[in-house]
Amino acid sequence: MPTQQLTARQTSSRIDSAAVVVAAAGVAKIAAELARDAERDRRLAPEVVQSMLDAGFARHFVPRRHGGGSGTFEEIVRAVSVVGEGCTSAAWAASLTASLGRMAAYLPEEGQRRIWAGGPDALIVGALMPLGRARREEGGWRIGGTWPYVSVVDYADWALVCAMTTEDRPTARFFAVPRGDWRTEDTWSSVGMRGTGSNTLSVEGVFVPDELTFTRDAIAGGVAEGGDAPCHRVPLKAVNGLCFAAPVLGAARAALAAWREGTAPRHTSASGGLDSAAAVVLGRAAGEADAAALLLEAAARAADSGEVTAFDVARSGRDCALAAELATSAVDRLFASAGTRAHQDAAPLQRHWRDAHTASGHVVLAFSAAAESYARELHPPQPAN
Repeated sequence: MPTQQLTARQTSSRIDSAAVVVAAAGVAKIAAELARDAERDRRLAPEVVQSMLDAGFARHFVPRRHGGGSGTFEEIVRAVSVVGEGCTSAAWAASLTASLGRMAAYLPEEGQRRIWAGGPDALIVGALMPLGRARREEGGWRIGGTWPYVSVVDYADWALVCAMTTEDRPTARFFAVPRGDWRTEDTWSSVGMRGTGSNTLSVEGVFVPDELTFTRDAIAGGVAEGGDAPCHRVPLKAVNGLCFAAPVLGAARAALAAWREGTAPRHTSASGGLDSAAAVVLGRAAGEADAAALLLEAAARAADSGEVTAFDVARSGRDCALAAELATSAVDRLFASAGTRAHQDAAPLQRHWRDAHTASGHVVLAFSAAAESYARELHPPQPAN
């Protein structure tokens, strides 16, 4: 499948980061209209990705000195969930694009200037698992490796990939690689989230200068060089779940809308109200979606406060995983009550069901691990006597 480079807006003007929430509705509309094309092509249409850039997702967390918004997590959670009401794959892409823009702010200043030399809308993709190897050379590193599941890679300008160094004490580092220095393999074939185009990226013997690399410990601890806003000073684990759970919330809301349009009319009484069984389904599913939204927005506000403790990190992981479970449960409930019509290829509800399960299956949203981390903060292991 050919790759395609989009035209980013060439500007260094500062933006109102809250505008992305308003602009998200336009992205959702375009993404919904082209959702079936995305399913067929296993990647988003260029128009959808361009609308995402125009709305300000890529620049949302980019430092203001580079023309970005240094925005908040609450804004991005709301914006991503709105996009998810149109297409969960588009919401996933929007969320990751924003997240990777934040991660690039951990590069040395010279590297940041290079990434955003053409403006703050550079589309950056990434792979967090250290599946590559990096050998030290004068002035930089020689890297190679293969990373699966790199969403929206066909449209990327840059990729942030993680590799282990080959030093006596190996460390995990991120390396920024420009478009043209990697090879893409068409490997994405999934039951859900088909439009994310999460293909495999390979790099072989590419030299990366020192200004385009940083340690994984830096982003894990929330230590960004020249970080000018709270969004650049928050540990990754405090916000990583938000990135993946917000699209699932969008899927739940989309499922509610599809159910009300396609299923509710078949369960109305002569007076126009819903029958009792349908009312219970709607009430519980809507409540689950609303509860998921409250959990995510609370976690986002905690991250935006600039005062994130170890307990906040653990609670955020718990709440993001629980929110994804609640949102997926809402979709399950609606889909199970919708009858045979909802199983047709053309029925939006079956797409929302597949997408919610695929997205919530991400390892970051595993509730068991999140619950254990939370419990350890409340009841830390005691040293043996």
